[in-house]
Amino acid sequence: MTVKPKNCPCGAAIYDYCCGRFHNGASVPDAEMLMRSRYSAYVLKLDTYLLDTWHPDTRPATLDLDVESCKWLGLEVKTILKESADCFKVEFVARYRVGGRAHRLHETSRFLRISGRWFYMSGEFKS
Repeated sequence: MTVKPKNCPCGAAIYDYCCGRFHNGASVPDAEMLMRSRYSAYVLKLDTYLLDTWHPDTRPATLDLDVESCKWLGLEVKTILKESADCFKVEFVARYRVGGRAHRLHETSRFLRISGRWFYMSGEFKS
């Protein structure tokens, strides 16, 4: 069972008023909030949420989030690019530590809205 945090892992607000409401079934209003809620889901190891918000064409069959040595440290949203009303790209940096070593995941993710619902489509790693 996942312990519910007071502060949201994405860094934006109190968990219950931020990503927690989406993890509990509320509709995600935009691509940035879907990206933030997915980051928080990785921190909290909510694999069902991650799979449910992944576009069916690119979604893996399963996720392995049981890496005990991985500790997520923070999220920075860098840019949000509107390609169309239903397609956005969000560039972000997520910091984490594995086995005492710090790492940065710098990615531009593509999000699509289908029938009013946002999905993660794909990501491109940055150097």
